[in-house]
Amino acid sequence: MGVSELEESSLLFDEKLLRFMDQLELLEEKRATLNSLIEQGWFSMSKARYSMGNKQVSALQYASEIEPMVFVHARTLDSGEVDFCTERVPPNRESGKDVRSIENIGPQDEGVRRRNKPKNNTTEKEANVQTGDDKAPEVSSVKKSDTNSQQDPLKWFGILVPQSLKQAQSSFKQVIDLSAEIATLQTSVLNIRQELKNSMKDKLTLQEKASGAKLDKAAD
Repeated sequence: MGVSELEESSLLFDEKLLRFMDQLELLEEKRATLNSLIEQGWFSMSKARYSMGNKQVSALQYASEIEPMVFVHARTLDSGEVDFCTERVPPNRESGKDVRSIENIGPQDEGVRRRNKPKNNTTEKEANVQTGDDKAPEVSSVKKSDTNSQQDPLKWFGILVPQSLKQAQSSFKQVIDLSAEIATLQTSVLNIRQELKNSMKDKLTLQEKASGAKLDKAAD
């Protein structure tokens, strides 16, 4: 009975060890790919700064309000392992917001011209229009800031950006997805490592019991 349990424990330990080695090798490969992508992204960024100028590709071009376009979610699986995944939010490119913000500018200019008229010719209706026009710039500014905060970050650096800047963005996007995969693998490797330690303790305990049984049998 003790020998069969020892053999079963040894087989289970070997399976966990092989799975641990496979995941550890995959983790090293993904880490190497991650480092390569980071180097490639910074190299493309330096090329973009060289072609556009240092001051044209820096934190000075960041939007005043920045919203995340990638979210990282973590969930616990039935096996107890933690899975990390990324969710991308596409930039808001609806043209309706830009059109409405432009339309609000027209009445604002018209209201300014109306305020230049003499007070005797200003009717109550025109005064109400002027009051509404005074509030228009605030509404348009809010909508404009919402649009700018959700647009493609490449637009912060100009309309026609060099290809190297696009390559840098692509590299760093892959880095984000790969980082989630590496975090999942890292968690799995740590869990299997702990399982190996527990299996080793159980195996040593069974070996001691099997050795004790053999000694007792030999003594009899």
